[in-house]
Amino acid sequence: MTIVGNITALPIVDLRADFGRLRNSLRVAAHEVGFFYLTGHDVPADLAAAVLDVARRFFALPQPDKDAIAMVRSPHFRGYTRLGGELTGGEVDWREQIDIGPERAPIGGADKTDYLWLQGPNQWPTALPELPGVIAEWDAALSGVARTLLSHWAAALGSPADVFDAAFAGEPATLIKVVRYPVSAASSQGVGAHRDSGVLTLLLAEPGSRGLQVRRGDHWVDVPALDGAFVVNIGELLEIATGGYLRATEHRVNLQRGVTDRLSVPYFFNPRLDAQIPVLSLPAELAAHAVPHRDPSDPIFSVYGRNAWKSRLRAHPDVAAAHGYSAGRV
Repeated sequence: MTIVGNITALPIVDLRADFGRLRNSLRVAAHEVGFFYLTGHDVPADLAAAVLDVARRFFALPQPDKDAIAMVRSPHFRGYTRLGGELTGGEVDWREQIDIGPERAPIGGADKTDYLWLQGPNQWPTALPELPGVIAEWDAALSGVARTLLSHWAAALGSPADVFDAAFAGEPATLIKVVRYPVSAASSQGVGAHRDSGVLTLLLAEPGSRGLQVRRGDHWVDVPALDGAFVVNIGELLEIATGGYLRATEHRVNLQRGVTDRLSVPYFFNPRLDAQIPVLSLPAELAAHAVPHRDPSDPIFSVYGRNAWKSRLRAHPDVAAAHGYSAGRV
């Protein structure tokens, strides 16, 4: 593992390294930090540039065009959220964004406490017809990277490389957010301190952007964009799957650190809504260093849909109220 001390406090993992070195680097980075930069992923630079370009053009649309696809119109938590329209830890996040998931038919029923309502169609801006195609290409490219990472983590932890495959078979519930943090904000909280509710996240950040911070012990560490690299972090389900050996680390976006608008595109790689993540049997030398999650006030559910439902209801109470949702089956 390469750590460039005077540039970043995060490890840099090269996906092109030989398997032995790569797996050791992934295991150490995810155990000790829960965050790292990923290089050597072979995602074309021109595709990343296209994603950021279409993101800029989306946020440059007139406000009525964006409001026409407001998330509050969607029973599936898809669409646009205005500045100040999302909460983290009960506090307002100062960012605007569009949430995009797999384009599928709704499966939610009469039960308004059912996480199956998270599946359904997206809302797309009519003024930007190329957006769905770019996002679909991005989804396909990053899904391949995420599956590769999971197989290497499984092997690095003493399990078969395909141990997670069944949970992602069929219809994975991936989520893509396209986010803009304004340079002039009403609050320093771009997004409050949180841990991701899924399996793993690959973040594309606009070159030169700042603001992302990761908790390391009692301190917050700046994580500036690194050209050509993704920022990768572990979600709560991978922490559960490893008995707490791999760490879902708190992170936030602090707008006091920004000097320009920040564009970012987090890709949340999640299994099917009804999938239960397997719990791995770790080798004794690794299990001895696992720290299980022990916060009964904020449980982590091994069924992904339950964990995601909990997160969505907290973050978007206006959407929950508009569609009559309640916590119920969390």
